[in-house]
Amino acid sequence: MNRPTGARARASADGLRRTFPARPAGDTAATTWWGRAWVTALTAQSRDPGRLARGSDLAARGSVDAVTVTPGLVLAYVHGSRPRPYRARLRVRPLTDDDWARLLDHIADHPAHLAALLDRELPPALAEGPVPLLPGVGDLIPDCTCPDPVRPCKHAAALCHRTARLLDQDPFVLLLLRGRGEDDLIDTLTRLSVTRAAPAPGGDELPDDEAEDPYRPPPLPGVRARDVLAAGPRPPVPPPPPVPDGPAAPPSYPSGHGGPDPLALDQLATQAAARAHALLTTGRDPLAGLGHWADAVRIAAARPGSGLTSAARDLYARLARAAGRDVTDLHRAVAAWQLGGEAGLVALEEPWDPPAGPFDRARPTLLAAGHPRLRPERNRLTHPAGDRQLRLGRDGLWYGYISDPGRDDWWPTGTPGLDPVAVFGALPGGGA
Repeated sequence: MNRPTGARARASADGLRRTFPARPAGDTAATTWWGRAWVTALTAQSRDPGRLARGSDLAARGSVDAVTVTPGLVLAYVHGSRPRPYRARLRVRPLTDDDWARLLDHIADHPAHLAALLDRELPPALAEGPVPLLPGVGDLIPDCTCPDPVRPCKHAAALCHRTARLLDQDPFVLLLLRGRGEDDLIDTLTRLSVTRAAPAPGGDELPDDEAEDPYRPPPLPGVRARDVLAAGPRPPVPPPPPVPDGPAAPPSYPSGHGGPDPLALDQLATQAAARAHALLTTGRDPLAGLGHWADAVRIAAARPGSGLTSAARDLYARLARAAGRDVTDLHRAVAAWQLGGEAGLVALEEPWDPPAGPFDRARPTLLAAGHPRLRPERNRLTHPAGDRQLRLGRDGLWYGYISDPGRDDWWPTGTPGLDPVAVFGALPGGGA
């Protein structure tokens, strides 16, 4: 049985959510009759073949991110002409309980159908049987966050082609869309087959409560686990599984009316996975103890564009507002974080009184190197012109700062280091 592994798809604990990783660029044409039927269900209702062709091209270029499949819904982010991807969805009606009962009876009556499914094949007699599985024209409902008023748009068409390839590889994806996960289906069909093949001994009728459920297996003898463990020494605890090389990418999250932003959820999930992986590999949470402001600075510093793109500017404004600070404070703090991480932020915002040692030796060392006598104040040494400054961080590193003369508007710059002479000399005008 060629069952998909975790490297190919991730499934939820209840089997009702599967996420498939993004596919690199390549041919996306469906290869099976049921994959082509899936595409036809969407394309037959389109009024613009050009959009469908562009959707096929998008899918072939690998523009469809990870695909999430749940009962009645296929969802993925699709990259178009704008920096931010669009959220495309395809909806199909799940089967009713009565439909499922008839379908399960049909499969149980034809064991070859189950054997074909386990071999990742979809027999026409099953797909077109008493309960049709493939959507017909108009049964597949596309949706997208793009501004194109025509449906299906090219992004939904790209998702349709990508989904067809998933159906090619695993028809159980189609059954999940119709409402049941693979493990649940196999277990139910196994119980149904056992019940049909093993009637009650002597023809006795089952109790009323069991007769009401045709999928309940016959009772089996067993022993309590505690009795087995009490009978002898307990087996050793198995070794832990190997630590993965890195955190996996999160699935695509659907959005609902009034619900959280899926991209924000994606960012939170990505950070949680990175923290969990760090705990597994080092035993230390790299973000433990960060306050609200420091965490906001960390998030902003990790954003591509450093506040220059429109998306990053919006993020900076929201983070600053949530932390009760202004955007200028956030930009200054991000510059400090990018130089020294949390220690760099502390050097920016928390003056402190260093003990005797490196701080006391720094002034005569700078004088010997030809620099003027710097004015000390707590952990800071300031040039007489008021335009350059050194700060000793709690991590033992010296951090360089510059300001317009006469203004207390210090910005971190340069590379921190253990040598105050080298750090000060690297500042603009530091040689003077």
